Amino acid sequence: MTGLYVIYAFAAITGIMVAEAVYMLFAGRGERREAINRRMRLQDKKLTQEQVLIQLRKERGIEGSSIFSPSRLRALRTQSGLTMPLPKFLAATSGTAFGIAMVASWYGLPFLLALGLFPVLAVALSVIVLRYLRNSRHKRFGIQLPEALELITRGLKAGHPVPVAVAMVAREMPDPIGTEFGVVADEVTYGSDLVSALHNLNERVGHDDLPLFVTAVSIQSSSGGNLREILDGLSTTIRERGKLKRKVRAISTEGRMSAYILTAVPALLFVGIMVLMPSFYESVWDEPKTWYLLGASIAWLMVGNAMMFKMSNFRF
Repeated sequence: MTGLYVIYAFAAITGIMVAEAVYMLFAGRGERREAINRRMRLQDKKLTQEQVLIQLRKERGIEGSSIFSPSRLRALRTQSGLTMPLPKFLAATSGTAFGIAMVASWYGLPFLLALGLFPVLAVALSVIVLRYLRNSRHKRFGIQLPEALELITRGLKAGHPVPVAVAMVAREMPDPIGTEFGVVADEVTYGSDLVSALHNLNERVGHDDLPLFVTAVSIQSSSGGNLREILDGLSTTIRERGKLKRKVRAISTEGRMSAYILTAVPALLFVGIMVLMPSFYESVWDEPKTWYLLGASIAWLMVGNAMMFKMSNFRF
């Protein structure tokens, strides 16, 4: 019996150790996947550094030109971080807008009015999606920027030059800042000066705090100075600006929530009526005035929302 208990104990210990080994294996892989950025994933595919740079610039719409890429839309696409080709993205949003217009026409909207609504919806949908992606990317970039400046400061304290310190950010930080600083490091490697590469970074990202960093490095490269102390103070300043923005956003929550509620109530009321009494609007669906009045109501609702968001939005 004693020998049997020993076997059971060793079997239990072995099972626990195997389970822990499997957990550590998959947990370690998950952490590595989370920490790596787009540039390093391309490097893992055995591409050269030059090929990685060309691929990243093509994905962001920097390389080449197209008649489907108006300058302002192309800049918005670049800052949004969208890797899908712009013609393909416009085709997807245009198809969605066309589908919405045809559904509205099926439910009684005059066909000519639906065709006139289609280009407006296509442009509006493209801009809304790109602006949403850009704002989301800016939010992540702003959170990462102070940490990146602190990493550059530690590299300068260790005696590394600025390009090497920037390359450290590209190796050790996730997207979006890891890939963006990696493009800067690659551009410097292939002949661009650091100031021009940083100006390209500012145009590519468009974050409000980034010009502070670009200006600091530009002044230091032209007139000298202690860049380590400048970046140390700049990191603190950007972090405090972020805290102030979040505080103002918390204070202005009431105005945004009012806009959300005032927008949701008519839509929920309409859906509730259509579910509970489907024939309630049946007699007016075929009237053209119904759609004109509905469009005017939505337009006034959007104007009211824009005014409320303008009053609750503070720019720094």
